[in-house]
Order: sequence, then C-alpha cells, then structure tokens
Amino acid sequence: AEEIRYICDHSRSVLLIGEGELLEGCTDVEFATVREVIETPEVDGGYRGAGVRYDELLARGSSDAAIAWTVDDEDAVIAINYTSGTTGRPKGVMYTHRGAYLSALGAVITHDYSIDTRYLWSLPMFHCNGWCKTWALTGVSATHVCLRAVRGEEMWHLIDSETITHMSGAPTVLTTLATAPEAHPLDRPMSIATAGAPPSPTVIAAIRHLGITLVHVYGLTETYGPYSVCEPDPSWSGLSEADISVRMARQGVGELTAERMRVVRPDVDDQGRLCDVAADGVEMGEIVMCGNMVMKGYFEDAQRTSEVFVGGWFHSGDLGVMHPDGYVQLLDRAKDVVVSGGENISTVEVEQAVVSHPAVLEVAVIGVPDEKWGERPKALVVLKDGMAADAAEIIAHVKTRIASYKAPRDVDFVADLPKTSTGKIRKNELRDVEWGAGRVRIQG
Repeated sequence: AEEIRYICDHSRSVLLIGEGELLEGCTDVEFATVREVIETPEVDGGYRGAGVRYDELLARGSSDAAIAWTVDDEDAVIAINYTSGTTGRPKGVMYTHRGAYLSALGAVITHDYSIDTRYLWSLPMFHCNGWCKTWALTGVSATHVCLRAVRGEEMWHLIDSETITHMSGAPTVLTTLATAPEAHPLDRPMSIATAGAPPSPTVIAAIRHLGITLVHVYGLTETYGPYSVCEPDPSWSGLSEADISVRMARQGVGELTAERMRVVRPDVDDQGRLCDVAADGVEMGEIVMCGNMVMKGYFEDAQRTSEVFVGGWFHSGDLGVMHPDGYVQLLDRAKDVVVSGGENISTVEVEQAVVSHPAVLEVAVIGVPDEKWGERPKALVVLKDGMAADAAEIIAHVKTRIASYKAPRDVDFVADLPKTSTGKIRKNELRDVEWGAGRVRIQG
C-alpha cells in the first residue's frame, strides 16, 4: 500500500483504477492527488465495494459525440511506468507517444502480428504497458485472450480451446508451460516471446520440442520493453538442436525500430566518448542503447536521469559480450556478478549449468561471503515434482559443464523462489538473507 501511495503521489495521479481484491489493501491510504478510486468488476460481474463502480464511471460519459484525439507533440509523455524499486524508491520512467508507437510497430514487425493473431496474456499488461503489445495487438485488430493467473493447466486449456497463436513471458513462464502435466506438442504454429532474464538452453530446447517457436527479446522498462531480438540466422539451420538453443539464449540485435545496441568499456576516451569492447565474445562490458525506443527520462529525477545517460547512451546496468557476428550475449546484472578471488563469475552461467541437471526445475545463484575468496556462488534449487538430488550431485554435475572454480560452494533446496509480479527472481531478498541487510558486502 505504501508503494502504491508513493507512485500515485509522485506522478500526481487523479484516478486509481484496480480490482477490489487489490484496492481493499489501500482503504486507509491518504493520497495527495487521487480524487477517486475506481473498482473494476470481478469475473462474475460483481463488486466488493472498494471504490466507485467501473460501470458507474462509464455511465457518466456519452457516446453522442465522437472525440477526435490528437497529439500536438510526439515527444509528450503518454505514460509513466514505475520500476520495481528493489534498490530504492521506484523510478518513474517516462514513455513518449513517439517511443510507444515505434515500440508497438517494432512488435508487429518482429512477431508478425495481424488480424488473425490470437494472443494469450500471460505477460502483465502493467509491465512496460505489456511491452507495448497492448497497443500493437489492438492496432492490427488482433484478439486479446486474458489470463488472471499464470498456471500451467489454464494456459494449456486456453492454448487449445482459443487456438492461441502468440504469447509472451519471462523464462519462469516457459518453465511452467513446459513442465505442466498438460504439456503436449502442437500440430499448428505458435510463437512465444521471452525476456526478463536470459533463458537457459535447457528451457529453450524444452519449448522447441513442443513445436513452439521461441523468440528471445531483450530490454528494460527504460526501453519500452523489448529493444532487441535474437533473430535466427539462416546459417544456424545446419546446427544441432543443442547449438541452436545456445545461440537462441543470446540477446541478438536491435529491432527494426531500434538503434544499434552496443557493449562498452567502463571508461571513456579523452573526448568523453564511450568505447566498445572487442567483438570477440570474451571481453565483458555494459550494454548501452539510445534513440527513440529509450525513455525520455525519469519523472522529476534529473540526477538519476543524468547518471544513466553518460555519453549520451542509456546504461542498462547489464553486462555482456559482443560476438563477432554482431549478436550480444547478456552475462549478468552488474550487481549480480560474483567476484571470487578476483575472478568474475556470471551467476547466469552457473544457473544454466545447474538447471541442465534433469532433476532441477528452477535455480537462483547468488554470491555469499567466503573468508578465503571474498565471495563464492551459492545455488538455491527447486526440484521437479517426484525428482531427487543432493548438493554433492548438483555440484559434481556443474563441474562437468563449466570451470570448477565457478561451481557453487553450497546448494540449498527450497520449495519455491521469491519472484516479482513480472516473474523475475528477487535475488536482492536472497542476498539479504545471506549477507544481512545492513552488512558491508564483500566483493572478492
């Protein structure tokens, strides 16, 4: 409730619209600018009395005269999207009309949306305005099929009964879909766009085995959602399934409506310009973007806006490498890299090695204190139903996939992992447990 209050007050919103179940938690909140709270109907059409009924709001309007909506300035703000706020107060990301329609257009082109598209909403519409697909799909008169909760049984029911052609979601959604008892190969085309974290080759292969085309996109709230796409190269057709899955885990190249994506070194040249890493797939740097598909800035936060636009490019905070073929590969968030004995260890790389074990459903790898090495990786593992494994077995398996020094020191088995409402694992919560919220965090 406090975060909702902060967002409404910070953006000076005048209407708060939501479901009764969620609004009931805000009944005691005193908003600075919100004039009315509007409750949307339940599935059965009923209301809980948490605010003004949505049908009452609609009844105030009139359809007698059509309103011609015009935009005087394409650079005007169409929406403010707030980040999750895991490292402080949520930041208000300003979307412009121009950026939004270019992002929507890019989605239509990238995913081949049309009037025949039947889209299943497993991706939250509030997240980057549904990656701007709410506008993209409506723009081509596609059919929206809405889902109240991401559950394997319900998703497969709708995929079959509604003849779904497209959907989107984080890798955790792919895992839910692929491991559901109802999962089965499709005899017709279907495509899933995934982003939010690098999907493991194991998950990619599982989705492809279902006959589903996987489209790996990459972006942030600050880039209207997807900015780049891992467009399959025709030369990949001769590769093995395993090698294709490895390449599909890369972040790819900029979408048609986006600028070129770069990977840069932490320093600048003597003229203040950013310097690219070598395109060798080895040298690690920060992924940066620019152009119309990058936010206007953070609402009423000039300092943090200037901090992320050093050199005129938006700094993502994501670390990756540039391959010789022009494809970018994300390795980690800067804050998630484990520095052990002076060596950088990508938690993503360790996670992909762990999840390739046949008994592992999900995993999160974090850095934990180590007296000798400063930090060592630790894996928190969720096992598949009916499967068993112990820590020694997991660690031994990882050492067959990557260098031994990257293997986790410890493995804890958990029932589930904490996630954000967009499906990302809350590694900050896991780190707080290991380090203590107020403890200085060693960096190797």
